[in-house]
Amino acid sequence: MKKLGITFGTTLLVLGCFALSGALQAASEPPQSTKFTQIDMPGAILTIANSINPGGNIVGLYVDDGGNGHGYLLSNGAFTSIDVPGAILTFAASINTQGDIVGLYFDSSGNGHGFLLSNGAFTTIDVPGAIFTIASGINSAGQVVGDYFDTGGLRHAYLLSNGAFTTIDFPGAGSFGTDVESINSLGQIVGFYEDNSGNTHGLLLSRGIFRIIDVPGAAQTFTITMNSRGDIVGTSVDSSGNSHGFLLSMGRSMAIDVPGAIATDANGINAQGDIVGDFTDSSGNEHGYLLTR
Repeated sequence: MKKLGITFGTTLLVLGCFALSGALQAASEPPQSTKFTQIDMPGAILTIANSINPGGNIVGLYVDDGGNGHGYLLSNGAFTSIDVPGAILTFAASINTQGDIVGLYFDSSGNGHGFLLSNGAFTTIDVPGAIFTIASGINSAGQVVGDYFDTGGLRHAYLLSNGAFTTIDFPGAGSFGTDVESINSLGQIVGFYEDNSGNTHGLLLSRGIFRIIDVPGAAQTFTITMNSRGDIVGTSVDSSGNSHGFLLSMGRSMAIDVPGAIATDANGINAQGDIVGDFTDSSGNEHGYLLTR
């Protein structure tokens, strides 16, 4: 495994910040003509689908019957496990058009590192000076986003582009810090932050400007992925504490709930609008899903 030869860049300049929530219209029903397909890694006790690329390849996490966590790739109906050599847990978070995969692994000492898997080779991603790094998203240009914790334990987001790290901090974020989850082919970044009152809001960073994203009527909003068309998916939490996936498209917010599930998360969307995520069934078991339209 090789390390990236990279240097730490400057903190991202924030040019502006405004809210999108007032522009969104709520819609109680998911998109029409939808089909849910359940995703379960054979033999796993838990499966989560995190990302889907334009070719329909899906990556995520599964837990085996021994309680060990592994990444996976689902391509053309076949599962392949993803394990960083020597890691005690591997989590595959995102896959781009070319099939490059990023995620998180824990080494034998329990330390967290980001990774890039490209052309069969693993590369570790560590923000210099950080005590923990995760790589959450990668776009077709190879730009990577994620989070890291500094020596004081504060969470920051970052962009890794052309070998240089840039820190991303949402202005006014509370003690939770800033979490970014994905970057699309246009360089637009989405994630979420927690305000000083403990409420979570989605965020979009585009052309140096932060926008706040709140699902209408939701108590908490977590934006996870944005495709090149501007469609955003994520998870909202209602006033009763129930989790629902959502799709924000063309100014409308649409709920995503797997039939019969007690909780649904939406984690990824590709350019065609196919959505992946996870849900908890009535017995408390967690499964991945693919939603096609």
